Amino acid sequence: MKTVAPHLPTDPRRRRFLRYCTGLATLMALPGGASGASTPSSSLRIQRLAWAGIRLQLPGATLFIDPLIDAQIWGEALADTLVAMNDVAADATVLITHGHSDHFDAQATAAALRHGGVLAYPAGIRPEPLPDGVRARPSPLWEPQLFGDFTAVPVPAADGYGDPQVSWVVSAGGRRIFHGGDTLWHGHWWRIARQFGPFDAAFLPINGARFGWRHPVSGLPGVLTPEQAVAAAAILGARTLVPIHYGVRDMDAYVEVDDSIGALRAAARERDVPVQVVTPGDWIEWPT
Repeated sequence: MKTVAPHLPTDPRRRRFLRYCTGLATLMALPGGASGASTPSSSLRIQRLAWAGIRLQLPGATLFIDPLIDAQIWGEALADTLVAMNDVAADATVLITHGHSDHFDAQATAAALRHGGVLAYPAGIRPEPLPDGVRARPSPLWEPQLFGDFTAVPVPAADGYGDPQVSWVVSAGGRRIFHGGDTLWHGHWWRIARQFGPFDAAFLPINGARFGWRHPVSGLPGVLTPEQAVAAAAILGARTLVPIHYGVRDMDAYVEVDDSIGALRAAARERDVPVQVVTPGDWIEWPT
């Protein structure tokens, strides 16, 4: 009787299939089954950068999400300290949530990857310019991406102008975190929570900004409001909510909600969601 070999996806589909299976196995192997959020670990440290940026640091590996160092992007409107990345001594990884200049800062990407590494971004966009020697990796939704000791999954987000955007779920060092870029409210929170929650920390935008650059102007928030960020964190099962993407002032075409941190704290008290406000340059404290 003739034996028929099972059909395997051909290249590059086969490579993507195998990478997906490996990444999924890595995610599920974390302590606690579907999530590592129940198992404390001190091996992963996270530093808040300016605006929406964060740095994830393991003893021998570095990953950035939406790093920002170019002072020209916001000018004097943003009071955040622009945190330098001069100490990245080896191959690193940069994830971006979308291609807007305050999330894909080409200068910051070049600094982070000056020794080489990977720039991962939502499939369907092509961030430019790419630094020399950088390995570009378009990343389809829901497909786990392996970056050494980090596993990252792009999940759905909603951009205020309808441009391609993702959020990132990143697992490393027995921890799992969520980074929301500058998403607005959407209906994918529950699926993300079912597949990957709970989270040790959720980094969520909170400024509820109203944009005036495209006409006619909607007058509606194009980014999560403080109350929406708290609701998202509650659905995701975040052990702590770290606010990002706030602090722009005195711009006619970009108007944030008043006292976003105060509003966030008030909403968080009502839903019993822990909040950790972290100054750019400081490192988060893991909840106990």
